[in-house]
Amino acid sequence: MRLKRLLIAVAIVFIVGWAVNANGKLGLTKPKEPALAVVSAVMMDVDTGKWLYRSNAAKPLPPASMSKMMTEVLVLDSVNSGNIAWNDTTAASTYASRVGGAKMGLTEGQIVTVKELFEAMAVHSANDASVALAELIAGTETEFVKRMNAKAEVIGLSKASRFANATGLSSSDLRDIKTAAAKGETMMTAEDVALLAKYLIETYPEVLQTTKKAEAGYANVKLQTTNEMLPGQRFGTRGNDGLKTGYTERAGYCFTGTTVSGGRRYITVVMGASTPEARFEETKKLLAYAEGSST
Repeated sequence: MRLKRLLIAVAIVFIVGWAVNANGKLGLTKPKEPALAVVSAVMMDVDTGKWLYRSNAAKPLPPASMSKMMTEVLVLDSVNSGNIAWNDTTAASTYASRVGGAKMGLTEGQIVTVKELFEAMAVHSANDASVALAELIAGTETEFVKRMNAKAEVIGLSKASRFANATGLSSSDLRDIKTAAAKGETMMTAEDVALLAKYLIETYPEVLQTTKKAEAGYANVKLQTTNEMLPGQRFGTRGNDGLKTGYTERAGYCFTGTTVSGGRRYITVVMGASTPEARFEETKKLLAYAEGSST
């Protein structure tokens, strides 16, 4: 009888320890969801489309340059349809040369290729490159914005998300430029940002060959990536190969990342971080949570 009681006690200790320490390995417990110092965040398993984390996920917020992922989609659509080619050239307009924020440094009339512009936009978040591409494809940024919003409907983004320009800049940054689309503000929910990212990398997986680059360039100009989660960067994370940073005063610091971990691809979105470092630190918390949930 004493031996039987001892065996039962050992079994109870084992089961309790299993539930507490296995970190959800056999489904008895799950890791605690992280508390993130951001305004909004989501995480998605790309293979299943399942949301693994959502916080203020349906709240429309300014996405800053993360909205350039839609500009990337429309450029890739145009290349895929044969309307433009990577080696096509265009001359930078007055608008492209004057736009503020991150830039590749175009001067008015400067001739550049579509490929150079696309890489500067995707890697360095260059606003002048985004404007030049929008004008090349649609004639004006205003017309390009119409196409952005039409594409949003095709992708299935919610009505809470709306594109106002090709760059993600605030309208106040563009009002002094006559040819800029400066009416209204770009707003997106974190869920829609993630769905846009999913559409981009699934429709055009080759984009990851660009977004994983540590630098882009043209002539003798080198443009560093803004994604500090790429391997070799300050917050380097194994398996990260994109996707898009963003910052404006209204938006705060934002980041959409895509990372392969444990054989699965995840998309993470954080919006409204208080520092450039925090957007990557908080993303790391999401990835740690995903790893803990899957083991």
